[in-house]
Amino acid sequence: MPKKANIFESFSHSAIQQFKEAFGIMDTDKDGLLSSSDLVAAFTAHGKNIGGGEAQAMLDEVDGPMNFTQMVTLFASKMAGGSDDDDVILASFEAFEMNGQIDAEAFRHSLMTFGNKFSASEVDDAFAEFKIDGGMIDAAHLKGLMVSK
Repeated sequence: MPKKANIFESFSHSAIQQFKEAFGIMDTDKDGLLSSSDLVAAFTAHGKNIGGGEAQAMLDEVDGPMNFTQMVTLFASKMAGGSDDDDVILASFEAFEMNGQIDAEAFRHSLMTFGNKFSASEVDDAFAEFKIDGGMIDAAHLKGLMVSK
């Protein structure tokens, strides 16, 4: 992503509105800055428990206090690494697919073993969004969650 004089130009108006809403949810003490206690409370309110150290590690990704502009700048830098084309993403799921289904345990094992390894908690969070029946993930549904096609 090319560096822009105004970081807000990197995102659509809709995305900025979504960021504002997310920031408002995370800023539990409403002081305009995110603190580790804000993040712990926000995650807890949404059913995910994190510790103060984990929350602080998130905040340490920026220099200085985490205000709204810093958060948007962080998102822009995270996204600047690029993303795979939808075709690449679809092909990666098709490598696991047999007859429109993906073996859930084999997929779980791969996510936690190869490449950028996911934690058990991250995999559990993701799997909560999948359609799984009899230990098999609905591949079409999964691919629909992951790409915009």
